[in-house]
Amino acid sequence: MLMRWLAVPALLVAFSGWAQAAECPDLLQGSLPKLRAKESIDLCQRFAGKPLVVVNTASFCGFAPQFKSLEALNQRYKDQGLEVIGVPSNDFKQESKDGEETAKVCYVNYGVTFTMTEPQKVRGDDATHLFKIIAKQSTAPKWNFYKYVVDRKGKVIANFSSLTTPDDPEFIEAVEKALASQP
Repeated sequence: MLMRWLAVPALLVAFSGWAQAAECPDLLQGSLPKLRAKESIDLCQRFAGKPLVVVNTASFCGFAPQFKSLEALNQRYKDQGLEVIGVPSNDFKQESKDGEETAKVCYVNYGVTFTMTEPQKVRGDDATHLFKIIAKQSTAPKWNFYKYVVDRKGKVIANFSSLTTPDDPEFIEAVEKALASQP
C-alpha cells in the first residue's frame, strides 16, 4: 500500500512536466546562450506566457542607437510583464566575432538591461530555432534591428523593419496589444 502512495507524487511530477512542455509554444522551444555568461536561457521556462519583443541586433550597425530606445521600452513596460530579447547576429556582417566586444557595446555603451544572447544566425537554414519560427509566422529579418512583437501565446502579432524606432506609436500600439493578450 505504501508503494502505491509513493508512486502518486512521482506521477504528479511527471505529469506537471509534461503539461508544462505541452503549454510551451513552438517559438520558445529550446535554449540560447546568454551573452557573456556561462548559462543558457531556457526560452520556455523564462518566457512562456509573457509578451515579447524580439530584436536581431548588431553592434556596428547604424541602427545600434536603437538599443537606447529598446532599453527605454523595457523600463517602461517590464513591470507589466514585457520581456525584450536581443539576439545579436553577424548575418549582415555588422557584429563582432568577440562576445566581449558585443557585451561592451550593449551593456556599457547603451546601458542594456534586457536579455541579450550570444550572437546567433537569424536567417536561412542555419537560423536558430527562434528565428526559424519567427520567419514561419511572419518574415525573416531583412536587416539588423528588425523587431517582432509576440503575444502571450507565442504568436508573432506584428513585425517592424529597422526603420521603425521602438518609440514609434504603431510599434507601441502593438506592444500594448501583446501586453493585453491572454495566455
